[in-house]
Amino acid sequence: MKKLIFVVLVGMAFYCLGTTGDLSEGAPEGKVYSYKKQGGVAHEIEIHFPKDHDRSKPVPGIIMFHGGGWSKGDRISFRYLCHYFASRGLVAATANYRLGKGKRLCITDAKSAIRWYKQNAAKLGVDSKRIIAGGGSAGGHIALLATTNPGLNDPNDSKEYDTSVVAYLLFNPALKPKKDMEVTFENHIKAAMPPMIAFWGTKDKWLTGWKSACEKMQSLENESIEWWTAQGQSHGFFKRRPWKDLTIIAADKFLKKYGLIEGEVTLPAPENGLKLIKTL
Repeated sequence: MKKLIFVVLVGMAFYCLGTTGDLSEGAPEGKVYSYKKQGGVAHEIEIHFPKDHDRSKPVPGIIMFHGGGWSKGDRISFRYLCHYFASRGLVAATANYRLGKGKRLCITDAKSAIRWYKQNAAKLGVDSKRIIAGGGSAGGHIALLATTNPGLNDPNDSKEYDTSVVAYLLFNPALKPKKDMEVTFENHIKAAMPPMIAFWGTKDKWLTGWKSACEKMQSLENESIEWWTAQGQSHGFFKRRPWKDLTIIAADKFLKKYGLIEGEVTLPAPENGLKLIKTL
């Protein structure tokens, strides 16, 4: 009975946190670390831990990258998601990166953040072999390139740790076929990609790039792709209720499907009847 009451209270808390249209609204700040310094500026990663986390018993770790057109935004965007998944037993991080200086540096910083996460896994109680990466819009692009492009490394990073991950959580990743192949995801798609879940609004102008990438992944027999759609919604829809809760609920079920989370979803389903539609 006590466990049931706790689950209900957690669900109600997250329902209340999500009333203002911002994924981070009301969620407490996690513990902030510096994953590297560049030009005297510390690049930060905010980490949320499960309650009474026993770091001698490592759990899967999530690392998220915010959107903002590669020129703005902040790690706070995924604070709500990270806080939720910490309540579900995972260690969850949201990281900043250099802005307005080109996509290459964004990717380089994301690779540094992932390497730092793995390098410090034992201290954090994270299983370095079960890291999940993701992001929204530009952050989704960055997460994909940081984990598939073998280049764009920071020479100061330890190469003892790679940037591979076991799954992706993607919120309308900003993908578009371009001449600059180094920062184009399609150029780095290969067979046996990790499982991924992606969320899109049907009116999102970036859908064309995702469809093209999805077709290439499927042509290489990548079958572990989930694609969920919000009817009539545009770019960034996942930041607003009820979609932010619906996408997190779907992401929770996706992670459970691949053995990366245990137990049941604790966020209550919205009562207005809106639903995500499974496209793939």
